[in-house]
Amino acid sequence: MRILPDSNIDFLRWRWHAVGLSTTIIVAGIAMIVARGGLPLGIDFSGGTVVVVQFDRPVTEEAVRDALAPIEGEKVVQQYGEADANQVLIRLPEVRAEEEGASLEEDSLRVVDAVGAANLGEFEVISTEIVGAVIGEDLQWKGIYAAVFSLFGILAYIALRFRPSFGVGAVIATVHDLLVTLAFLMFVGYELSLNIVAAVLTITGYSVNDTIVIFDRVRENLRSMRRDSLTDVVNRSVNQTLSRTIITAFTTTTAVLALYVWGGEVLRGFAFTMLVGLISGTYSTVFIAAAVAILFSRRKAAARGEAAASPAAAEPSRRKAARKSKARAS
Repeated sequence: MRILPDSNIDFLRWRWHAVGLSTTIIVAGIAMIVARGGLPLGIDFSGGTVVVVQFDRPVTEEAVRDALAPIEGEKVVQQYGEADANQVLIRLPEVRAEEEGASLEEDSLRVVDAVGAANLGEFEVISTEIVGAVIGEDLQWKGIYAAVFSLFGILAYIALRFRPSFGVGAVIATVHDLLVTLAFLMFVGYELSLNIVAAVLTITGYSVNDTIVIFDRVRENLRSMRRDSLTDVVNRSVNQTLSRTIITAFTTTTAVLALYVWGGEVLRGFAFTMLVGLISGTYSTVFIAAAVAILFSRRKAAARGEAAASPAAAEPSRRKAARKSKARAS
């Protein structure tokens, strides 16, 4: 199915505008991370206690925060779920109970006792999550290893299957997608959790798959368009696969959007990350990966041209020509 059978759009004309837009988003995201002292880590990575409480009537965050005043240390209180659900999320990032040698459940019991003593109305504990700090640190490193190894695997596969310059383009486009996604997570205020890491790794696979489809068409067109420039070949390949790119992106985004709207609070962070990654992955495949591949291919071709023009490289050619002249004279 091709919804744009004869498209002839000069995508690479706008590649530097796209690079400028991406750079702006990534720099803004990094600035926010630095200003906040690092990525906001969820309970899965930082360790601590999260208690979700549902009241029988509307309760303000400030009232819950005042109720937790007797508990020492940093506390985070925020609305959870829909506005009319009267649910409040209470997070104690530091697992003090573990440091004191008591059970990890002690922090959650302190939260329940403090809220009950404040007479905020009837309430019910919806969920409780408890993660030790050691486990959280181990999960952080495993998430980093998974992302780094996947990037190396992408680089090796595409470099062997196509060209090394294509592999570099695919990896840079994938890193671009990860940075843009993290930037939007900072803008919206989501914390980095295992669900979001799973979404990031899924985005990596989606972006690479989309890139490989276009690079495969580029490889085919290089055989039939030998007299055309690499820019023209890439533009032609992107237009030929544009229908497939749009259909795939639309259907996947529709499914993820449904997950975001109706999947509940637990899956909302995952779905939001996927939505940003799908848009960024499609955009980076067309503009970032192709532009980088062309840039590195041109540099490699220029380096070969300089080597061929050097005296050391020209000497074998002169010798070969001299031998042919002697052969003709004889």
